[in-house]
Amino acid sequence: MTDYFEVHERDGPARLGEVRLADPVRTPGLVDDVLHDAGSLWPEDREQVEGDDSRLTVLPHRSFPAGTDERVADAFAVDYPDVEFPSVAVVSRDTAADYGADAYALSEASGIAGHAEAFVEAVLDVREEVPPDTALYCSGVATPANVATLAYTGVDLFDTDRAYVRGLEGFYLSTDGEAFLEDLDELPCACEACQQSRETFDHEDCAAHNVNALAAELARVRQRIRNGRLRDYVEGQARHEAWLTATFRRLDQQYGYVEEHTPISRRDELLAASDDSLRRVEIQRFAERVTTRYRNRFDGPLVLVPCSARKPYGDSQSHAQFHKTIDYRAHKVSMTSPIGVVPQELELTYPAQHYDSVVTGQWSESEVEFVAEVLARYLDATDYPRHVAHLPPGGYTDVVERAVERCESDVTFEFTVEDHPTTDEALAALADTLSGEERYMKREREHNTVRAIADYQFGDSAASTEAAGDAFFDHISTGGRYPSLRVSSEGEQWATLVPQYGTLSLTLAGARRWVDSEVPTKTVAIDGFVPQGSVLAPGVLDADDDIRVGDEVVVEGPRAFAVGRASMCGDEMARSTRGIAVDVRHVEEL
Repeated sequence: MTDYFEVHERDGPARLGEVRLADPVRTPGLVDDVLHDAGSLWPEDREQVEGDDSRLTVLPHRSFPAGTDERVADAFAVDYPDVEFPSVAVVSRDTAADYGADAYALSEASGIAGHAEAFVEAVLDVREEVPPDTALYCSGVATPANVATLAYTGVDLFDTDRAYVRGLEGFYLSTDGEAFLEDLDELPCACEACQQSRETFDHEDCAAHNVNALAAELARVRQRIRNGRLRDYVEGQARHEAWLTATFRRLDQQYGYVEEHTPISRRDELLAASDDSLRRVEIQRFAERVTTRYRNRFDGPLVLVPCSARKPYGDSQSHAQFHKTIDYRAHKVSMTSPIGVVPQELELTYPAQHYDSVVTGQWSESEVEFVAEVLARYLDATDYPRHVAHLPPGGYTDVVERAVERCESDVTFEFTVEDHPTTDEALAALADTLSGEERYMKREREHNTVRAIADYQFGDSAASTEAAGDAFFDHISTGGRYPSLRVSSEGEQWATLVPQYGTLSLTLAGARRWVDSEVPTKTVAIDGFVPQGSVLAPGVLDADDDIRVGDEVVVEGPRAFAVGRASMCGDEMARSTRGIAVDVRHVEEL
């Protein structure tokens, strides 16, 4: 394998990378100027370009038109030989495999563009078969309107063919679609090609504008990936064409593929601006972990409260009032669209303190349905002696009533709000409802917070029904001031609570405790070296499949034991030949 393409950053399936040529191509990007003709460059032709690091060379076409006799196809279906120059292998869904190339061109891309199901399936099939650290190229499909969605599916390289040809045909392209040039009274663009009067602007100029608009949109996409905000952009951008909306919805249905490539946590804001946001991996993953991994450790009542615009909730004025009124006599759980329910211990954990949503004062049917389903699952998975709903009437109470109907257990709520939850009357009613309940200690809340985050972050114990937080942090003490807590046991620090992510950062002692506990360890096996700052993919011998970007991982090798955060998912670590696999925090030489 050559070393001409490397992924630097990821945002779901989209990757920010670089094709390393004399003039590097940033991805997602355009490759028109660096491609040799995509005909059949057979071995004798390769001698003309060997060692040329300024261009990409297309290797023999390995796919054939529908109806081609299988014997003819088989006669040409030979493996590509190893090459010493940057190369693109042309493949179809059926012929995709590791041929030692730096990029793979999807031969049927232009034929299936416009067909969401076929396009998504083709991209996923090819990406599964080719190495993860190679670029995926779709020729003849990119326009300013669709390139963001196509990049979100996992396409890295494009060309200007479609945009240029549409311009020669008299179609003026923009990020919201295309228009007949003749229908434009003025040019809605300030690019170089459009710096002239409308009367002199011809089809050649239109083609030049289309190319400029495509390049500008790709630059915008790359910046969105850097910011971790591509999905937010795509939800709006894809609305301009029906097949693009269908494409990202189809991609949401491929949960395993998108989830594998979506970070566990990040500091960037998650904008929930439509019902499509409910299907985002970050939201579905949070709901799944809260309802299957989280364990309630409080003996007192449950108090459901509304979310707040300010994040984390505990910093808001309304939640300060709730906290003062509850006074350590009950367990506060926030209800919110779009992420469902948030136990107070997880208010820092991504995306609970990182999302923003559109507030209209009314809940859509999709929001009511989703949050009610999550709440019902939560109520069935937890055990409270009493259930109190300190919620405003309307959407919140509708959710509670629907959730109670779905609960397998018998749940009854006491409602304490007639108008608004922060009125003196409502807070007095809540205080009266909780009168007589036993208070718990602040230190107990801190310990429960650490254990609840461990539940969420590390999962259930493998060998028993004991939750991860109890198996991992059975006897602990906490220091520092919340939320910057230090977790220790018998004078040895095991972890630190990271407020920015709401996750636990382990020390070497904590990593060894993780390995020795019954909680499944996420392990990266490395060769015989001592990591210095990071573990690169070539040094990885194996990695657990369930590792995701941002996960806490243990690194083990003949000469070193280390702990850090994953920069790739486990499959990429095991199959990649370049790039940073793990950012190492602590390392011990053996």
